[in-house]
Amino acid sequence: MSVIAPQAQTASWVAERLREDISRGRLLPGVKLAEQQLATQLQVSRNTLREAFTTLDGEGMVERFPNRGVFVKRPTAADIREIYRVRRMVEPAAVLWGEVPDDALDRMGAIVTEAARARAAGQVPAMAAANEALHREVVGLTQSATLLEAMERVMLQTRLVFFTMASVPDFHTHYVDGNLNLVRRLRAGERAEAAQELRAYLETAEAELLGHLGD
Repeated sequence: MSVIAPQAQTASWVAERLREDISRGRLLPGVKLAEQQLATQLQVSRNTLREAFTTLDGEGMVERFPNRGVFVKRPTAADIREIYRVRRMVEPAAVLWGEVPDDALDRMGAIVTEAARARAAGQVPAMAAANEALHREVVGLTQSATLLEAMERVMLQTRLVFFTMASVPDFHTHYVDGNLNLVRRLRAGERAEAAQELRAYLETAEAELLGHLGD
């Protein structure tokens, strides 16, 4: 974790730095965020750090336990259900009723091509990144800044879930074909079929993740 410049010593800056470390897997689910150590590393007061923790707690990125401290959120079955409840409401609707300009289709096509390349090379992180990028583009079809902002938080929480899947390195592999088919459907103007298949895709992913948790 890099040392910050004095002028950046604000709770929002600290929250962003920790958010980035969590989202990139440098701080994994279940890891304790040692207050004194982080305050020293980031050159901020403990009060500033606690403000950042409050922000991240509200975003579902960390959780606090009395007399134990603050930990990177370890998603539960209830968290997974809530994440996919939101995604099933937003993403198929975006596919069905959103704007689908050619430049969006081109970006989506490039993303699924990269995902297929990553699968062939056995590059799991690249597959995961491509999967997230595609679903971000799907939400972007709504052209709603409010939805995009809300879904950024959901996607961050989804990433935490995926970090718990380290013992299942091929989790993303069988979703590459679903993503390729989604883009194919959209290019063909088959939006109702794309929306229906995307909803089924998300239901399958949710079930697989819950199964991994042993729920």
